[in-house]
Amino acid sequence: MKPAHPSNVLALIARVSLGVWFVYSGGMKVFVSGLDRFTRDISNYKLAAAPLDAVAAYSVPWLEIVAGLCLMLGFLTRGALLTLAGLVCVFAFCIGWAWIHQLDISCGCHGGDAKIQYWNKVLEFVGYFALLGWIGWVERPGRTPVMPESA
Repeated sequence: MKPAHPSNVLALIARVSLGVWFVYSGGMKVFVSGLDRFTRDISNYKLAAAPLDAVAAYSVPWLEIVAGLCLMLGFLTRGALLTLAGLVCVFAFCIGWAWIHQLDISCGCHGGDAKIQYWNKVLEFVGYFALLGWIGWVERPGRTPVMPESA
């Protein structure tokens, strides 16, 4: 049996870690702070009025959980990567909206009361996009990594 290519091993670690992070994030919204609280957090952005804020609040955490589990388990990985990239785009848009409108609110990301630290969020989103893109590139269909010859 040939050893795994180092980039594949790193991609597996990154994929599982990112999956765990999104399962944790969605789980905090559903099981810890509650979806009613997340609905209030979403309405604080002033982007969606009732009942659309509740529709988003009751669906986004479950998308995070399901996509995170798929990413962790390597099941429907491309779809999970695309789903999470789409969610991160929506999150980035919402955070940008709040920043432009100078809203001093909690982001609602993990159910806490901490106010948004906008530059920290920029770095966080850059990290998400870089990691999601890199995982997608390394695990793209048809890629055959070249293994160095053993001496």
